[in-house]
Amino acid sequence: MKLAVVGGGSTYTPELIDGFARLRDELPLTEIALVDPDVRRLDLVAGMARRMLARAGHPAPVVATTSVEEGVAGAGAVLLQLRVGGQAARDVDETLPLECGCVGQETTGAGGLAKALRTVPVVLDIAEKVRRHAPGAWIVDFTNPVGIVTRALLEAGHRAIGLCNVAIGFQRRFAANLGVAPGRISLDHVGLNHLTWERAVRLDGRDVLPELLETHGDRIAEDVGMPAELLRRLGVVPSYYLRYFYEHDRVVAEQRVKPSRAAEVAAMETELLRLYADPAVDTKPELLGRRGGAFYSEAAVALIASLVGDRGDTQVVNLRNDGTLPFLPDEAVVEVPATVTAAGATALPVEPVEPLFAGLIAHVTAYETLALEAALHGGERRVADALLAHPLVGQASLSGDLARRLVEANRAHLSWATA
Repeated sequence: MKLAVVGGGSTYTPELIDGFARLRDELPLTEIALVDPDVRRLDLVAGMARRMLARAGHPAPVVATTSVEEGVAGAGAVLLQLRVGGQAARDVDETLPLECGCVGQETTGAGGLAKALRTVPVVLDIAEKVRRHAPGAWIVDFTNPVGIVTRALLEAGHRAIGLCNVAIGFQRRFAANLGVAPGRISLDHVGLNHLTWERAVRLDGRDVLPELLETHGDRIAEDVGMPAELLRRLGVVPSYYLRYFYEHDRVVAEQRVKPSRAAEVAAMETELLRLYADPAVDTKPELLGRRGGAFYSEAAVALIASLVGDRGDTQVVNLRNDGTLPFLPDEAVVEVPATVTAAGATALPVEPVEPLFAGLIAHVTAYETLALEAALHGGERRVADALLAHPLVGQASLSGDLARRLVEANRAHLSWATA
């Protein structure tokens, strides 16, 4: 099967290639197409990918192209991992909201909205090209904000599923804590992308979350950036992204005195590209482990293998709600365990969600609805309405000021703002 990676010039792509090489029996690939508008980065990353595959004895050729049409033509699956505006735009997403006293983060809050405004139109344009040139392909979206982007794809009628590495990351860490194989661990993972809670951790079907919190609570709390006593009181493990809600003021104070994550990643990317340019480098650099996205390649391989191989296994994905969480509209996109077959993903039944979590899920879903409207139709008023609906902003004067600032900072990437 041919696989296309849109955003293939990302410094993270060798992590994917490493997974494709290691898991070749699970997902046999006959061709890998890397698509990216940045020719220099694309050439460096493609060269690195070819050397890695050659070292592993993987026969698939790597095709590098700036043409989406050429890259996706005939593909069985298309992975989206693009970043409109690059790390420079991300830096604005992470720093501009801080000037207004709000969390600066690229997928959550005002920064996440800015990213959605830039990204949704680009992704929909790519998806239309996939529809024309690879009509049977599945689109797997890893591009943030995954929930909003996946909803845009689904509402436009595309064969799309959203993917995030949070759940597989928790599964692997919990397995390591317990000293067992990851396959023995399943999660009661519920919520929206980057707004999820682990309500149960099942080892061979038995919930061991209480003992995990008792024995390893301090380490788990450190991983998610929240106090251990909070996790034990809630009886769940929130995703790292919940700290922006539960610890908002503390996070803002920390962010104001630290370099942005975008600045850190930009420095890493400079070094990674230098390494990729070295013809002697043919294994994944250790530095790549600090780039983010741990276990993404394993999650991507598992999902694509199930979609094309009709395996019917259970994976955590982003998919249309359709009654899974009855307090949300059907068209919302939720992140829950699902059965994955050649027909797509079907959510498993979900136990009733506690009001403490359901309220925040519903609140953020309302924001995501308005954010998608702003991304699709433009207008500073729609941007302000989305910010007013977001629990991390939610004040009239603040949302108006932030909307003006976000539009101005992103004008070059917003066709409606430059018209």
